[in-house]
Amino acid sequence: MNKPSILPSIQSPEDLRSLSLPQLERLATEMREVLCNLVSSRSAHFASNLGVVELCIALHQTFDFRHDRLIWDTGHQIYPHKLVTGRYPQFNSMRAKGGLMGYPNPEESEYDLFMTGHAGASVSTALGLASGDELLRDNDQRWSVAVIGDGAFPSGIVFEALNNVGRSSKRLLIVLNDNKMSICPRVGGMADYLDRLRMNRMYSGLKEEVVKVLGKVPLLGDPVERFLAQIKEAAKAGLHGGMLFEDLGLHYFGPIDGHNIGLLRKYLRMVRSVEGPVLLHVVTEKGHGFRPAAEDPVTFHAPPQFEQRVGDVVQMKKSSARAFTHAASAAIFDQMKSNPRVTVLTAAMCQGNNLERVREAFPDRFFDVGICEGHAVAFAAGQAKVGLRPIVDIYSTFLQRSFDQIFQEVALQNLPVTFMLDRGGLAGPDGPTHHGVFDLSYLRVFPHMVVMAPADENDLTQMLGLALQHAAPCAIRYPKAALPTIHAERKPVEFGKSEVLSWGEDGIVLCGGALLVECLKAADMLLKEGLHVGVVNARFIKPLDEETILRAVRECGFVATVEEGSLMGGFGSAILEVVSKAGLDTSHLRRLGIPDKFVEHGERGELLADLDLDANGIAAACRKLAAERAAGAQQPVVVANGVIH
Repeated sequence: MNKPSILPSIQSPEDLRSLSLPQLERLATEMREVLCNLVSSRSAHFASNLGVVELCIALHQTFDFRHDRLIWDTGHQIYPHKLVTGRYPQFNSMRAKGGLMGYPNPEESEYDLFMTGHAGASVSTALGLASGDELLRDNDQRWSVAVIGDGAFPSGIVFEALNNVGRSSKRLLIVLNDNKMSICPRVGGMADYLDRLRMNRMYSGLKEEVVKVLGKVPLLGDPVERFLAQIKEAAKAGLHGGMLFEDLGLHYFGPIDGHNIGLLRKYLRMVRSVEGPVLLHVVTEKGHGFRPAAEDPVTFHAPPQFEQRVGDVVQMKKSSARAFTHAASAAIFDQMKSNPRVTVLTAAMCQGNNLERVREAFPDRFFDVGICEGHAVAFAAGQAKVGLRPIVDIYSTFLQRSFDQIFQEVALQNLPVTFMLDRGGLAGPDGPTHHGVFDLSYLRVFPHMVVMAPADENDLTQMLGLALQHAAPCAIRYPKAALPTIHAERKPVEFGKSEVLSWGEDGIVLCGGALLVECLKAADMLLKEGLHVGVVNARFIKPLDEETILRAVRECGFVATVEEGSLMGGFGSAILEVVSKAGLDTSHLRRLGIPDKFVEHGERGELLADLDLDANGIAAACRKLAAERAAGAQQPVVVANGVIH
């Protein structure tokens, strides 16, 4: 007879405390099955979540995170945590519009403290929590725990936090989840250092205080003597391992097996008896428990939906649609092939940016710096200074992390670094932590910076060629979307010039980027209703084609600007600046884009429709503008006391 499932009975982490070790291990198996079922219905983060199931269970059984504090760094590994914190009934809504977020969300649960979607900040925030509790005298044995992966660990902000850890509360725990991976295989000296520590199978330091503390740990199946014997197997390593962390003021323990719930519980309970900040080095396997994901954690990081699954054999849903990312990587490949001075840098996003072919063909000119975006940009500046033409290929939302390096090392020096911003605009189910909607605003403020927004592959390919010939920094931003087909006679990309696809006396739409196809659809809809609305592909956000813009404002009944970016300081704001400078009336100009709010997660098409940025929304805005214009023309102009009414 099959035993009843355990997971449906877990309404909060308190329910874990009554379970035996075999029951907890069975629960881990059930949780992995639920994760597999989720990916059978939609694309979701997968391998990283499979790897932290036991760690999540052990943490929640050892600590009470209604009272203690828990931060999951790079929160895409949050799914097991959501399963044991009362969200199992809603789990199938993960990443769907209106459903659970694929990252921690304080609005969902008291167990989620921060909405963490970018890597590295967990140690600093946990340090701040611990410090705050201490200052408010609210610590009351309260622990602050940060779980951070080895891929995120080399981030600069982590070392900034470690540099200050000596001033921390005595109750700070950093759990280093070491699975030898970021999204792609990790790189750099820290990776090598952790590999050396991993070779020491059971190092724990062998210090007197460890032995004393272990004697106080309750027996949980294995005698303490056997546990200590396991530790002593690594006596030699115990004299040398973990010294970097020890020298920074941390008590270092590990590495230990992160899939052994009993062992994890022992160490976590031991940690609670240690005075001072602790780093617990836990070794896990990304994709653990599902063979295809364990063997290929890169592909299974966030795989396409499982179309068919029988046990460990899966067939993933394939899309034949070519995306902007594919066009960008092909253009980069061609430029590197023709110009030996071109290099490409990415920050742990080789696969996400589809750069595997580039890496294999040009290994000497391909640089994956890990999750260190600020370093990537400053590194590129150094290359540009000596005459190379570096391309920094980074998601829009992640390039924000290098804002100061863009300013100081690139723009201020006027160096020819080319930025390729993937995921510019709405990033779909990844939600507000990943929407790349601020790039136009934060890039166009810098002198010398050229900002381009291609509407299709034709634009993107020519823009990259232009950028690599230009003697100043350039940025090209494009969305996570399928490449559109634009049925119109096209003009070559010319520096600082827009592309007029049609002109309309009733009104005109100025489009900054990949929503051009929606603008053209809207114009076709309006034409059938008798409204002649033109469409202009701006191509350049900076410098703007002022001649075409001012002509549109003077000649057309209304002007609508369209962008898949923030209205605060974006493309539409730039248009207003040009018109204001020329002293022209702006009453017939409207801006369509992302309002001053964080946009939820959902499919890109759903979100565009909600924001009135699809063809129907753009057409509706144009109808309203045309109606307002017509009504204004019929109203008599009355001047009273010098004021026009």
